[in-house]
Amino acid sequence: MVSGFFISVSMKNILSISFLALTLQLSAQNFTRKDSLQGGLRPERTSFDVQRYDLNIKINPEERTVAGYNDITFKVIEPTSKIQIDLFENMKVDSVVFNKKQLTYKRDNHAVFINLPEKLSPGKDGKLRFYYSGKPVIAKRAPWDGGFVFTTDTQNKPWIAVACQGFGASCWYPVKDSQSDEPDFGATVKVAVPNGLMNISNGRFLGSEDLKNGYTRWDWEVKNPINTYDVTVNIGDYVHIKDNYKGLDLDYYVLRANEEKAKKHFEADVKRMMDCFQSKFGKYPFTEDGYKLVETPYLGMEHQSAVAYGNKYLKGYLGMDRSFTGIGMSFDYITIHETGHEWFGNSITAKDIADMWIHESFTTYSECVFVECTLGYDKAQQYVNGQKLNVRNDRPIIGNYGVNSEGSGDMYDKGSLMLNTIRHIINNDELWWKLLLKYSETYRHKIIDTKTVANFFNKESGLNLTPVFDQYLRYKDVPELEVRQNKKYVEVRWKTDVANFSMPVEYTYEGKRARINLTNSWTKLSNKAKTNSIEFDNKKMFFTIKKQTINN
Repeated sequence: MVSGFFISVSMKNILSISFLALTLQLSAQNFTRKDSLQGGLRPERTSFDVQRYDLNIKINPEERTVAGYNDITFKVIEPTSKIQIDLFENMKVDSVVFNKKQLTYKRDNHAVFINLPEKLSPGKDGKLRFYYSGKPVIAKRAPWDGGFVFTTDTQNKPWIAVACQGFGASCWYPVKDSQSDEPDFGATVKVAVPNGLMNISNGRFLGSEDLKNGYTRWDWEVKNPINTYDVTVNIGDYVHIKDNYKGLDLDYYVLRANEEKAKKHFEADVKRMMDCFQSKFGKYPFTEDGYKLVETPYLGMEHQSAVAYGNKYLKGYLGMDRSFTGIGMSFDYITIHETGHEWFGNSITAKDIADMWIHESFTTYSECVFVECTLGYDKAQQYVNGQKLNVRNDRPIIGNYGVNSEGSGDMYDKGSLMLNTIRHIINNDELWWKLLLKYSETYRHKIIDTKTVANFFNKESGLNLTPVFDQYLRYKDVPELEVRQNKKYVEVRWKTDVANFSMPVEYTYEGKRARINLTNSWTKLSNKAKTNSIEFDNKKMFFTIKKQTINN
């Protein structure tokens, strides 16, 4: 997601970050039954596996309404006579039909518990049609809060979009609203909009049909599994710019007035970005569905194969450099960051939103990877160190499980710095790039958790990196290097929340460079060095330094 939501990372701007951080902090611990129903995995959810969604709706810009149905095809995993489908309370359930029979249901907050006509056995496929209608929530500050955006373009034509990461896809369509389950065989998204407008959704365009009632339906299909919050609609007076990258279709849908500007702007970044990301993270994960950038009235979002773009054709982040180094002005932040999510977040997905760092930390680090591909290692290290200015150390990056709770917005920049730290702990770039590529390919189109990530990095590096992951992700503070010295010697150790913490540090003394592995116990450095000549390097690894002079 955009670093603002991303939360620090995509921050629309630095002020946005602070605002969102405060909002999340205030609400973080006040969990309710609604949170449990949205974030939890009770039997009514785990008993079935979604195979496919087929969404067919009409959106009325004047009334700001959505109406239609979603066909939900599923496979039974455990015997069940009741399943949970989610739809926000402000939206109306018109009816639910299964095998031509209308089913009974009970609402509980945003959850809709549907009674099946009989207990279904494992392995059995089913399909229900969920009819609904209503006025979806209007976002106040998309994409940092969720909901629809109804606005107009410079020609006063309707311009409509949706962003709902974290907020819930069920704010606008009935769905099993959990990152733990994606439709295995993709989805179709068919959206009727007033004649003269287009709707752009995920995947491939199947065609349009004039419904002879003042509306035209635009049909799209996704072949791959897709996060529920990635399913999207984008309605406007769009023009289509078509390009190709080594056999991969590149499609840009932009407002009519921006056509020429968009052609030049996207040409500057997209192909060199694909060169970089495919070399480091493997083949683009959704070739069957193509790659699109779609202009939106909000900053950006990683909608799979239909990436939302709202950076106003500027370099940097709305014309600013989030890294404070000047390097961020060499590319369009939204194009690079949101496309990075195609590998991290869309292809590799966190099972619970509490582990959203799996999306945001790797994607924020992908910005650094892009800088290294285009400008070299030294510039990439400058860029990643510039991200330190965005870190707040306000609370843990990992949120609370089972209650739809994200952790700190530090998942963006601090998470990126953590990965850069791990790279330099490993201290073997050939291995690092092989590891990162293998990680992307091993968990391609898979749903994972923090433990899975840590175990993978441990195995592939041959190191026990779990304490490192734990300190950066589960506690608010980064490791602190405690240094105490007198005229004769220097002693150092790590101060951490994690017990038995171990991490190397590099330092220079008398013009020489050295590297030593440190723990939570004091270690004495060479007595021969002049203590005032020792300097510790915290550019390759992210930690703080506390120095103390002692007399003895």
